Amino acid sequence: MLTNEDWSAIRLTVELASVTTLLLLAIGIPLGWWLARSDSWPARITSALVTMPLVLPPTVIGFYLLIAFGANGPFGQLTQALGLGLLPFTFGGLVIASVIYSLPFAVQPLQQAFQGIGERPLEVAATLRAAPLDTFLHVVLPLARPGLITAAVMSFAHTVGEFGVVLMIGGNIPEQTRVISVQIYDHVEALEYAQAHWLSAGMLVFSFAVLLLLNLFKRNGARS
Repeated sequence: MLTNEDWSAIRLTVELASVTTLLLLAIGIPLGWWLARSDSWPARITSALVTMPLVLPPTVIGFYLLIAFGANGPFGQLTQALGLGLLPFTFGGLVIASVIYSLPFAVQPLQQAFQGIGERPLEVAATLRAAPLDTFLHVVLPLARPGLITAAVMSFAHTVGEFGVVLMIGGNIPEQTRVISVQIYDHVEALEYAQAHWLSAGMLVFSFAVLLLLNLFKRNGARS
């Protein structure tokens, strides 16, 4: 059965995934729109940077984040100067690492959805004298709804399954940075395979349910 520490790790993981998903949507929507509309060199470089977490080992990302936000790193010195302290081994550090690591899972579905809209709806809105912001809010976002849902679901699910990045930047502090994946690792290290099975089985069911729902949603969207 699940222990109190297991439930604490589940609660922290859900909280981390929720905050990360909201931040990724706030960042990913304008970023995905720009990447979908621009073919400039800055856009290409940005697209490559956004995609890098897909090919880099999570420990590499976590290591450089640890250096950058450490006491001698540029961002660490900035956060200390602002009175925020150091972010490594804190929940805030987990959020930043999760946003960076899951960024392509939010941006890419949004970028593809925006590209799929085409120019015609924007031209029609322009002929009706709609302001650019009104066009984006009332034309672009509703048409990109499947991409928005996919981005939100994949961002949440990917954050739930993180291990290497969160372990490097957050460590293993109970009720502060110990998420589900780290808790499973702890159980295995302690030879507590029964507890590890409970959490791992829950992750398997969750992952399968997410992928199944996304596939059903895409099929229903294609038929409508």
